[in-house]
Amino acid sequence: MASGISALASTAGTTATGTGTNSQEIAGNFQQFLTLLTTQLKNQNPLDPMDTNQFTQQLVQFAQVEQQLKSNDRLDSILSSAKSASSASATSFIGQTVTADGKSAQLQDGSATWNLNPARAAAKATITITDSKGNVVGTQTKSLSAGAQTFTWDGRNSAGLTSPDGQYTITVNAADTTGQTVSVDLSVNGKVDGVDLSGTEPVLEIGTSRVPVSSVRSIGGGLST
Repeated sequence: MASGISALASTAGTTATGTGTNSQEIAGNFQQFLTLLTTQLKNQNPLDPMDTNQFTQQLVQFAQVEQQLKSNDRLDSILSSAKSASSASATSFIGQTVTADGKSAQLQDGSATWNLNPARAAAKATITITDSKGNVVGTQTKSLSAGAQTFTWDGRNSAGLTSPDGQYTITVNAADTTGQTVSVDLSVNGKVDGVDLSGTEPVLEIGTSRVPVSSVRSIGGGLST
């Protein structure tokens, strides 16, 4: 029976940091340990009682496990409170115009705008626009000055036809006068229509675009042309 108690102590000790099902398993092991220990004490041989050191060690192990269970419960409570606070904060974005990391923007009423921020001036920048299915609908080549600026697409594809409203994505391949690649940081502006709270992090809904709250750079403004 002593070996069974030791096995329970070992199992509980190695899973004490778990949550959910693991915590329930630990709690079950703890109760089983108490039952086995009580039974062992009642039925031990008076002429050959349990080793005092072993008994003390087992009690210490399970006292630590019990403390860990309480700590896990507190952590779950803290995480739950933090998520509730984060969700409440995210809903305050509704109706606000935000600037967020991203390559995708909404084409609406013949206009879609991206924020471009080249690391330095680019003599040649090829801007490729693709639709939600990954099809290339347009390509433009222009020079970019250093610093923050906007790029607005009028929705016309390479054939000169007006593209339907929806989400479009751009990629920018830029180079300076020596042909060296210039990195271009991309971000988008948009009005938040709703917030999805079903995941681990709130996601802002901007038209058909979805932007994690952690990607938001600023609220209530954009870059000037």
